[in-house]
Amino acid sequence: MFYYFDPLYLVFAIPAFLISLIAQMRVQMVFSKYSRVRTFSGLTGAEVAKNILWSNGIYDVRVEYVPGLLTDHYDPRFRVLRLSQGVFDSNSVAAVGVAAHEAGHAIQHYQKYPWLALRTAMVPVVNIGSNLAFPLILIGLLLKNGDIFINLGILLFSLAVVFTLITLPVELNASKRAVEALKVSGVILPDEEIAVKKVLGAAAMTYVAAVSVAILQLLYYLSLVQRRRDD
Repeated sequence: MFYYFDPLYLVFAIPAFLISLIAQMRVQMVFSKYSRVRTFSGLTGAEVAKNILWSNGIYDVRVEYVPGLLTDHYDPRFRVLRLSQGVFDSNSVAAVGVAAHEAGHAIQHYQKYPWLALRTAMVPVVNIGSNLAFPLILIGLLLKNGDIFINLGILLFSLAVVFTLITLPVELNASKRAVEALKVSGVILPDEEIAVKKVLGAAAMTYVAAVSVAILQLLYYLSLVQRRRDD
């Protein structure tokens, strides 16, 4: 029965679910609130992103529209900055903050920010490892001499945890660059700066939540291994 349903799983899963849910609700509430507040400059998210890029000497990054809600991201592989529906053509405080944040990632890439370079290099390994980690651990638990599978699964998932830890300073640094770029360019007023920081702060909490969830999941996997050894 231990392998089919583990009551201890709920001890780790419920806090992880609540942390993730609260962070997502927070960012959506804050984004929704400040999406209704227009900036004095009247510039759209796309215009702000382009202005920040150009003012930093970056002319080879395209700014494109991407469907979805808060699907904004910078793709360093193709040097494309993609902004979602509520950001690309919106002149709200929330849109300007998110667009500037993604432009901050492009600046990191242009300036060879080491944490971004490390995160980008880890992406292929983490994508594979995060999918294989639990199947390997499960196989190891089912086999009498399956320690090699368990250890490999733990190692692969540990890399995913490290990835989330590395992501946190990358995101915080991009937000810091965003606020500074908006201030220097005069795109936002002092009261709008406060609102932008609230939007980016709420977004940062989703990455803190991701770290917490990943650590809780790793602790659960380690508990499985420890109980197997105790048996």
